[in-house]
Amino acid sequence: MYNPAIMYHKEESDFMNPTQRFYTFKEDFREPFARDRDRVLHCSSFRRLEYKTQVFLNHEGDYFRTRLTHTLEVSQIARTLSRMLGLDETLSEVIALSHDIGHTPFGHIGGDELDRLLKEDGHPFGFEHNFQSFRVLTRLEKRYKAFYGLNLTFATLEGIIKHSYPYKKPFLESLDPVFALEKHPSLEAMVVDHADEIAYTSHDIDDGIKYGLIRFDDLMENELSQRVHENVVKEGIERGEKLYRHRFVAAMIKLLVEDFIANSRAGVDRYRSETPLCSRVDASSPLPAGFSKGSATELKKLKKILHKKLYKHHRIVENMYAGKQCIIGLYSAFREDMELLPPAQRDLLAIRNEQRVIADYIASMTDRYALKSYHTLYGLTLG
Repeated sequence: MYNPAIMYHKEESDFMNPTQRFYTFKEDFREPFARDRDRVLHCSSFRRLEYKTQVFLNHEGDYFRTRLTHTLEVSQIARTLSRMLGLDETLSEVIALSHDIGHTPFGHIGGDELDRLLKEDGHPFGFEHNFQSFRVLTRLEKRYKAFYGLNLTFATLEGIIKHSYPYKKPFLESLDPVFALEKHPSLEAMVVDHADEIAYTSHDIDDGIKYGLIRFDDLMENELSQRVHENVVKEGIERGEKLYRHRFVAAMIKLLVEDFIANSRAGVDRYRSETPLCSRVDASSPLPAGFSKGSATELKKLKKILHKKLYKHHRIVENMYAGKQCIIGLYSAFREDMELLPPAQRDLLAIRNEQRVIADYIASMTDRYALKSYHTLYGLTLG
């Protein structure tokens, strides 16, 4: 069984080089995962999450969730779940804080478009945000003279690159012997994966209802929403009241958190007795942590409603199209003329693939910086 407090990072010259080095911790008043958390919190990529889109473009209103507020909500839920299940709360916290750090501007549409552009341009790996988060923390952030990355623990990095399930990808072959990508990740990573699902489902409903893009009538087609509604009514709050939206969101989080805890206790206790971090559980084995079958089915149906009624709302689609055009314009401009890249990025061309340098630079941008850069290059304003 591996030591979760092992430090891990790649050779400087080539991230995909399978040569790896391991470092043990020096004396420090913090425990290993607390050190990881502090390093993530203080890195520049984490700060940029404040101005990156979750669902709604960042400049549309101060109320909307951003990648940063979403990340903080996931962290809070993950800490609660871990504490109640007797898991390592700090490990769950740092995985949660890091899980979206590789996202592009403009939400998932930005990542999807960058993936398409890279593959059409002949890059074999494209763009994938889980892997990008891993690269940010092991390769792109520079905080030490001797090597790239934040020098995080093995368990933290494994939780970032894998969520609840095995993560066997062709472009991760050099990582596979170390991270056993055909296996389930740690229990803490599974907790974060489900905390993420709880957070984005509930807060997308909150944002969508507040700005009139979806109605409670749409949600009441779903049994999970009906159960949440019943719990809110028991508090003495009816649909027409101002507090209803707030209580509905809180009640949904509470219901899903309680369901996850109740349904996961036995599996967590069983696997924790075998190994503290269950990274070596076979993929054929059932997940030791998750929602009950009924709640998982209802949640899946609810997300289908949100996809149809909210994420495909014409206002969302229009804004995401504008974001996509921004990504296309930036990538095309930088590919046409590398001198448009900032000096720090041009310096990296000597040691990294051209397409990947451009993709890394675009992915690091906030929404407003990407739009500003587009405007500077093309004399136009999008969004």
